Amino acid sequence: MGLHVRDGAYGVGGGVLMLASEKKRVVGLKHFICRGPILGAAAALSVISACTVSSSSDRVLFDGQFFRAKAKHVDKKAMPTDFTVVVTGVSASLDGAREAGRYEGTKFCIKNFGSSSIEWKVGPDTEPQNLRISDDKLTFAGACQRP
Repeated sequence: MGLHVRDGAYGVGGGVLMLASEKKRVVGLKHFICRGPILGAAAALSVISACTVSSSSDRVLFDGQFFRAKAKHVDKKAMPTDFTVVVTGVSASLDGAREAGRYEGTKFCIKNFGSSSIEWKVGPDTEPQNLRISDDKLTFAGACQRP
């Protein structure tokens, strides 16, 4: 049995005293609590999938080939400008691997120091006999030049 005031200001139902407008908020909150995690999970999955999936049209080809290349700091604290680039699949095309390494080094320096200027110790213009090639991987070493 419930007691209801005509204005709808207060109502007693099921032993709980609450404003009529609060009842609507509680119902809306229950709706959100039930569906909120599902919607949140769906949104998170779509964001994650958009970040991790890259189409083949986003890849940069060098000499008609795609090369995996990774640039990283040698010792970020002691010498922050020094880095290495490792390019895999050099047997597909030495010229393509060289350009992939140059590209990755340039991206690295722009991202970390705002300049594309690089002083290569062993780089894309090094004589072929002096390149570091091992296990189908080409390794460059260089230092980013600050602007």
